[in-house]
Amino acid sequence: MSDAFKDRLSERARETGRPALGNQCRGRPLTPAEDAFADALMAIYGTGQHDFTAVAALLAERAVVAPISGRTDWDLALLEAELKAINADLDAAYAEAGYGA
Repeated sequence: MSDAFKDRLSERARETGRPALGNQCRGRPLTPAEDAFADALMAIYGTGQHDFTAVAALLAERAVVAPISGRTDWDLALLEAELKAINADLDAAYAEAGYGA
């Protein structure tokens, strides 16, 4: 089934000469490490777990590599630091190259 909103974003990306950027909120594509981290988070959230301390423990159990630090010894502090660093980098990329920036 088609998603009209995503289809329009993809169409707009092609119109701006940036077809590889299919998400309005990103000024750059995710790195492979960020993609793997996002996939792991979605899998964990899909189990119904949303407590960040427990999420961090499950990331460590699965040996997910932290995109910024490269660590696998997840705890709450590392999870918060990685999310803040990734968010700050994506914000900076959006400010520089994102739609409407």
